[in-house]
Amino acid sequence: MEGGSEISALPLVLASRSPQRRAILTQLALPYRVVEPGYDERALPLAAIELVQTHARGKARSVDRTPDDGAVLGVDTAVVIDDDVLGKPVDSGHAREMLDRLEGREHLVVSGLTLRHCDDEITGHASTVVRFRPLAAAELEAYLQLGEWEGRAGGYAIQGMGAALVESVTGDYANVVGLPVALLVRLLLQNFPADTIFSPAPRP
Repeated sequence: MEGGSEISALPLVLASRSPQRRAILTQLALPYRVVEPGYDERALPLAAIELVQTHARGKARSVDRTPDDGAVLGVDTAVVIDDDVLGKPVDSGHAREMLDRLEGREHLVVSGLTLRHCDDEITGHASTVVRFRPLAAAELEAYLQLGEWEGRAGGYAIQGMGAALVESVTGDYANVVGLPVALLVRLLLQNFPADTIFSPAPRP
């Protein structure tokens, strides 16, 4: 993408159903609107980084811009352990299997992120290392009963009670929540004028 005073990344068009991604963009005071992506996020025989980048591109490409929009933002996040991608559990038993694998160990949270502006497109990825502390079976069962595992890659939500399962995070914490902020800001600044992103003007 080529930057210029007449070209702005904002407002972003967030191609996502995730309330966590909306909350992070709101925290950053980046104006945006949400459009649900018309993309079939199915399993593909790809390595984790290629997989999340493919899904991020697919989400961004499935959403149309208007003349008043800036860049379309597509994001996909996966939990990876032993080179296996853990998706969203289908039921509590499936979530238990995932958490059993994660407890007491390190795993990766990998995100792909695509920005699409007119005919230009850029995609990157970010990885964060998360270590779970050793957990007793009763702890895991109590967490499962909360229902936080529903719709969560890897079966946990670090922004909720899932934080109690975690011993350490190395890298971008926001990436674990669902939006790699450091990567997003870096790509925005590489491709758009800084004053169109970090503006002191009041934002709606």
